[in-house]
Amino acid sequence: MADHFDVTEQEIAAAKKPHDIFISNLIMNHILLFTGFAAFGQSYIKFMIVVPIISIATLSYTFYRAAKVKRADSEFVYIHWQIARRWSKLFALALTLLTTVSFLGWLANQQLGLMKEAVYALIGGLGILPTLVTVLVLIVIESDSLHHARIGTLPKWAQRRFLGVDEEEN
Repeated sequence: MADHFDVTEQEIAAAKKPHDIFISNLIMNHILLFTGFAAFGQSYIKFMIVVPIISIATLSYTFYRAAKVKRADSEFVYIHWQIARRWSKLFALALTLLTTVSFLGWLANQQLGLMKEAVYALIGGLGILPTLVTVLVLIVIESDSLHHARIGTLPKWAQRRFLGVDEEEN
């Protein structure tokens, strides 16, 4: 199987779409919007709810579209939606970890009397830090996936997983 697929411009545009959505969620929503709200101080903190709402909406759309895209229509587009779905699952897991740690920190503060500073350290170290690292790593990974979509190729792991291509064939 060749690395380069014989795809049309429409297929390339369709294959880029899931990666564009995911990268936009990571960069514009989780980095720029979050930082913007946080930088304006206490009066804008209430608007932080917009960040998870946008994130849940984009992740839900990615999962929905990845399930609806048909492999028979365009295998290339189908595989790129599945790639975006894979990384969206990882990001959803990181967000679930952040939510769980935040809830447990709040619960420990309310029910066990854990100091506010200790809760902040717990949430920051076990929730926010892994989420930030995940965001940065996923930006790099998704940028590579977007590049593959632009030039009409698939990452090696996706070729093995979805097309059954062995290492020695490449």
